[in-house]
Amino acid sequence: MADDFAQLVKAQADIVRIVGDYVKLRKTGAQNYTGLCPFHKEKSGSFSVNATHGYFYCFGCHEKGDVFTFVMKLETLSFPEAVRAVATKCGIALPKREFNSPEEAREAGLRRSLIDIHEAATQYFEAQLKSPGAARAREYLTGRGMTAETIAKFRIGYAPDDFNDMRDRLRQHFPEDVLRASGLFSAKEQADGGQGQMYARFRKRITFPIANEQGKTIAFTARALESQDDKGRDIAKYMNSPETALYTKGNVLFNLDKAKADMRTLDFALLVEGQMDCISVYMAGVKNVVAVSGTAFTETQVRLLSRFTKQAIVNFDPDTAGEGAAEKSIALLTEEDFNVKVVALEGGLDPDEYLRKHGVQAYMAALRGAKRYADYLIDRARQLYPARTAEAKVKAMNFLLPHIRRMPNALQRNEFAEDAAQKLAIPSDILRQELKQAAAQRVESVRAHRVEPISETERVLLRALVLPETDPARVLAAEKLADNPEWYEGLPAAPLFDVLAHNVVPGNPLDAAPDNATRAMLAQVLQTIPEAVEGSPQQSMEEQTENALQALAYERLKRQQRDLRAAIADAERRGDAELAMTLMNEKMQVDRALRLH
Repeated sequence: MADDFAQLVKAQADIVRIVGDYVKLRKTGAQNYTGLCPFHKEKSGSFSVNATHGYFYCFGCHEKGDVFTFVMKLETLSFPEAVRAVATKCGIALPKREFNSPEEAREAGLRRSLIDIHEAATQYFEAQLKSPGAARAREYLTGRGMTAETIAKFRIGYAPDDFNDMRDRLRQHFPEDVLRASGLFSAKEQADGGQGQMYARFRKRITFPIANEQGKTIAFTARALESQDDKGRDIAKYMNSPETALYTKGNVLFNLDKAKADMRTLDFALLVEGQMDCISVYMAGVKNVVAVSGTAFTETQVRLLSRFTKQAIVNFDPDTAGEGAAEKSIALLTEEDFNVKVVALEGGLDPDEYLRKHGVQAYMAALRGAKRYADYLIDRARQLYPARTAEAKVKAMNFLLPHIRRMPNALQRNEFAEDAAQKLAIPSDILRQELKQAAAQRVESVRAHRVEPISETERVLLRALVLPETDPARVLAAEKLADNPEWYEGLPAAPLFDVLAHNVVPGNPLDAAPDNATRAMLAQVLQTIPEAVEGSPQQSMEEQTENALQALAYERLKRQQRDLRAAIADAERRGDAELAMTLMNEKMQVDRALRLH
């Protein structure tokens, strides 16, 4: 991007306003503003912005730079992308973009086209909701209290029970590669392994657009109207868009585009579990609400929230899954030094049901009465282990200790533990000893807690690796894994990949396992039959393997990106500009590979 345009943008950009979109700033001088640094954890604001000179500096971690540097670092953008982002925020018309390579131009063109096709799909679904064939969908939405205003505000639509209509309409405006990359369509497998005719992924479902932070649709969640198909087979209640070049489910919070201003103004976020809960709460007047959209809460989403507030109220569904999700969310939020409260609604109702049954005032009262997360967890421990026996007390204490370990503040850890000891009737000397061990092992415990169980990607590849030697899926998996051991380094299944990818599989595949733990892992994988994906034909094992290998390669790139980001920060702190530049160039290559993946 031309230097003169970058200088024009920099001259016109109000760095306080731009940074203020990410960090809550307060004025501390004629031209100075301070806030909590977004680049490292801190309790007192050491992050400073100077309006006159247009720069920021953190006295804690020593990050510094101009408005472009800030956006580059926080959004993981290249310099040209940061200039364009700041120009867009300032309402400055963009010049015709120049690209460094045809590959970069194609990548940018595809992303623009994917934004456009998702907007076209949103309009298509909105129009279909008004059609005669959507009477059942309109009836359902009315029954859930959805007004015309709500439907229009959240652009709710309907995917008709038609395989081809949307494809044929969009094909008039978008090329084949964009349709296939959009995630809006599925395709039948061909005998030669190629991609067959596309058909609509979402059919006979109510559609909820998922928007990025700028309010652009990037994916959909679609709710089925029936519980079974015409052959009596169960239908998944919700179906989501697959991950695409635009959409990574763990990086998105539903309704963030509408809620972010109120989160910053009110200085807290309300976190709910699903779209219907989020929509109902928002339309009831609680505008600072976001949803995790049925996915596990992630560290990326926590960091996203932390740009707007460090206060959170968690109101997940009161079923077993919801309680488990609440506990995991509390753990992640606590680690990032959030002040967390939890709402448990009476009658076992979710937020949407509670609002419809008891009204807005009752729900607002429930929010005001939200429990401190420590009280919520102690109550949970008492519910799970109600007996007053020594064994029950030990189990209750073991339930709470991982949460105590995660707390970054020693005083808070001690207060939580003392409160738990009193309410659980645990001798304080035993509790203090456990707390001492917990503090000593905190870092290791957090790391252990974050280790995820074997993923579906690993499961698919293990199933492929135990197939006969000449099976195409087995050949593909063995060759790729043998050539790219860095793809699976550190994964739970890594010891099995090492053995199975390089050796002939014995008659009993379990004999190939190097130890009892991996033997049990492989046995569990081979005993589990994968479920068919509702709404699309069953994939061949070779196609599943190819998709799993692509996912493995993608995750490897993500790990490289994280490692490089940390190395760049370290080099900049040490003042090694040459190394930082070398690492930045390497990271840009990884970023480009990720966008193309």
